[in-house]
Amino acid sequence: MMISMRAAAMAAVSAFGLSLAAPVASAQNLTMAVGAQVTSLDPHYHALSPNLAVATMLFDTLTAFDAEARVEPGLAESWRVVEPTVWEFKLRPGVKFHNGNAFTAEDVAFTIARVPTVPNSPSSYAIYTRAIERVEIVDPLTVRLHTRTPYPVLPNDLGQVAILDKETHEGASTEDFNSGKVAVGTGPFRYVNFRSGDRLELERNDAYWGDKPHWAKVSYRILPNDASRTAALLAGDVDFIDQVPTSDLASLRRSDKVHLAEKDGLRIIFLALDHQHPEGSPQIADAEGKPLGKNPLHDLRVRRALSIAIDRPAIASRVMEGTSMPSGQFLPPTAFGAIPDLAAPKTDPDAAKKLLAEAGYPNGFRITLSGPNDRYMNDARIVQAIGQMWTRIGVRTQVDAQPWTTFIGRAGRQELSAFLVGWGSSSGEASNPLRSLVAGFDRDKGFGTSNRGRYSNPEVDAKLEAALRELDDTKREALLRDATRLAMEDVAIIPIHIQKNLWAMRPTLRHDSRADELTRAQDVRPAPAQPAAR
Repeated sequence: MMISMRAAAMAAVSAFGLSLAAPVASAQNLTMAVGAQVTSLDPHYHALSPNLAVATMLFDTLTAFDAEARVEPGLAESWRVVEPTVWEFKLRPGVKFHNGNAFTAEDVAFTIARVPTVPNSPSSYAIYTRAIERVEIVDPLTVRLHTRTPYPVLPNDLGQVAILDKETHEGASTEDFNSGKVAVGTGPFRYVNFRSGDRLELERNDAYWGDKPHWAKVSYRILPNDASRTAALLAGDVDFIDQVPTSDLASLRRSDKVHLAEKDGLRIIFLALDHQHPEGSPQIADAEGKPLGKNPLHDLRVRRALSIAIDRPAIASRVMEGTSMPSGQFLPPTAFGAIPDLAAPKTDPDAAKKLLAEAGYPNGFRITLSGPNDRYMNDARIVQAIGQMWTRIGVRTQVDAQPWTTFIGRAGRQELSAFLVGWGSSSGEASNPLRSLVAGFDRDKGFGTSNRGRYSNPEVDAKLEAALRELDDTKREALLRDATRLAMEDVAIIPIHIQKNLWAMRPTLRHDSRADELTRAQDVRPAPAQPAAR
């Protein structure tokens, strides 16, 4: 008899008391299950949150981010502005790579030079190093980074760039990292084994310079199927999961056999649109299914119609079951550079139909709406819901939800007309999504690295570039808000909602939850011992 994964998850409840009540074995081994694919162990290959999470277990960065996305020291103990275009970083002494090599300023210079040279990167980390014109090695533990213009966000950017060992990594390829041959960093864990699409095995780095992890060994399993992750936790096969399925949330909250951790996040889920093809988009036809001579998405009225046709509160309540906040911009309103009073667009199907008619599409048109089915919380269900909403205003929508690895390749080749994707802003400031998602694609500047719809607006770019040169925080925030408002008024993308981050674990564990949603073994610890009953 075939039993569905959801049924298997529920059947595992009967084993709840036995499997989850037991303490983690000597607090030595941890098995985690994550919902998103890790596409590479090369920390400079693909700017993707699951990859970044893994990178921060194996490698370190000059600066780091705390749980609230605030910058803090990493491999650099301190930094200061020497001149408007010169930053000086004092490096942490006594740090060793996993192979015993000493960390020095030479490794910083090598790393910054390598980042923009990684071949075939689907989303390059070069955006975080492009401002650096020259690296000056003052002494083995001091570097000065010279920028082309004043650049206030350099400490934020360097929190994304994993530092490599010049001796080990010079000439190393992405394949060498994935095979484990050069998966050598200064991080809290050492590489043991990696099976792509299955799991990563790690062991504690007992020589780590910072706080030592609680776990001697970590098995980091990749389980994209929601029901499989829940079932694995309930059956005791894993100790910890991320991306808790919203359909399981209510029952898990009521249970005393599992502990939940929640954190308001910084990930925007949005629709990207084809801004590149003026004479016809690859997945758009007229109402009769015949080719169109122009791309309707180039008309602002059409983009606005598609946006206000979406009932964001309904998606938040019915699809996301209260685990998201409808949004009309990149970040929560309280974030640096976000617009405090910019709410999510109100749903108005009648106004959407009028806008389509004004744009010359009184009978609508046909479009394919694409998205992943194994990357974000409820991603396929969100795409399906939006497809139905668009169809109601006359835009007959075919939904195409695919595995992430297939989908993101097509999106990167600009083969899609409209597609759902997400962006997590680990720095917690608006310059991050502005540069990556809507800045005009410019390989030399490192702009638009994830601008897969190829949106371009010189006014947005000018405001953004001015903000990136402005050292006064008040003035810089005003410029970022201006750039955000311009992009949103032009419907550069269609924001849907900001996710809440969810994790579930054995009741014997606790998690230091992060706004940037990274799932890392060093953030998991044994729960405090309960006082004995008297």
